[in-house]
Amino acid sequence: MMKKITNAVARKFAGKKTVDNIAKKWKILSGEDGWEHLLDPLDIDLRRCIVHYGEMAQAAYDAFNAEKVSKFAGSCRYARRDFFSKVGLELGNPFKYSVTTFLYATSQIQVPDAFIVRSLSREAWSKESNWIGYVAVVTDEGKAILGRRDIVIAWRGTVQTLEWVNDFKFDLVSASKILGEAGDPGVHQGWYSIYTSDDSRSPFNRTSARDQVLQEVKRLVELYKNEEISITVTGHSLGAAMATLNAIDIVANGLNRPKDQRGKPCPVTAIVFASPKVGDSNFQKVFSEYRDLRALRVRNAFDIVPSYPILGYSEVGVELGIDTRKSQYLKSPGSTSSWHNLECYLHGVAGTQGSKGGFKLEIHRDISLVNKRLDALKDEYLVPVSWHCEKNKGMVQQEDGSWKLMDHEEDDDITSMYQR
Repeated sequence: MMKKITNAVARKFAGKKTVDNIAKKWKILSGEDGWEHLLDPLDIDLRRCIVHYGEMAQAAYDAFNAEKVSKFAGSCRYARRDFFSKVGLELGNPFKYSVTTFLYATSQIQVPDAFIVRSLSREAWSKESNWIGYVAVVTDEGKAILGRRDIVIAWRGTVQTLEWVNDFKFDLVSASKILGEAGDPGVHQGWYSIYTSDDSRSPFNRTSARDQVLQEVKRLVELYKNEEISITVTGHSLGAAMATLNAIDIVANGLNRPKDQRGKPCPVTAIVFASPKVGDSNFQKVFSEYRDLRALRVRNAFDIVPSYPILGYSEVGVELGIDTRKSQYLKSPGSTSSWHNLECYLHGVAGTQGSKGGFKLEIHRDISLVNKRLDALKDEYLVPVSWHCEKNKGMVQQEDGSWKLMDHEEDDDITSMYQR
């Protein structure tokens, strides 16, 4: 059976060597050596891995219900059981995962509407919380390809325009309460609030997003402690900031170490896209001191978000620069939206040539994906603009001929929350 899986993936990747490489090189691909000699030119296996984790982050966008007239606005459209099938990550994808839990967030401070979507319905599923991402673990089939038991945490980003960049206050607060007193790290107040806020009025946020994710990571690390484990945290835009904060939190509090195997830490890697800066120079210093923690930031030329906040903040990890303006497939020169869009980022990763210049798709990635929510692809490719949407926007015809908005699958996780 395992031989059949490997052969199938070899066909997908056009060669068994690539399959073996990912399994054998996973520690290096996860940043064990700081991605030295892998970024320029971009290693083919790393290229595939970055796109893979970017797709996991994109899934959080594709599953999110941003339709304000829906009573489920701000929730996940799909249940955990067939999540990856519904977001299009099953067919032709050798990296198999299953979602173990959903994550929900709120904020005790005022944040832009792009961060927390509110339903207009009086019967809203929640007036305080939003679905903010998920935790997934690689299946046995996927483990054969990746070479270890990978735990992925994907954080959803903002779903509206980039106006929040100009409207948001970039105040720093101390993160010592969650990261420890050493170094006195400061982080952005908005990221910190969304990550750590709870709300007793909401069954989804009686505990914070932070407490939810740490509890699940702790459970999974214990469950798979006798296997090789990795923890990979990913996100785009706001989700990238949350992923960075989450990654250091896991390591700072020792949750990447099984209780009875404290000397056996697993690596924690943040692979993030279009990330705003998260903290100050103290945060940067504390982040860099953890041996089992690393971050790869993918940044598109002309994307304004990674430049914010401009003053008082420092970047962490290693940067991979791309430039989607060099793609012959995209409308030139692009726009503020396309330079920030995650699907365009993944297109850029698939084709970047680094300092050599130019653009060539080195791995298979369907160019139609860049038009999923934008008008970015050249018209000659005949792909509809903003083609990704629920059929009839979730409206379903009933037996009597009437139409009803039915845009949500109930999940066992949600039912249990209401019963607590």
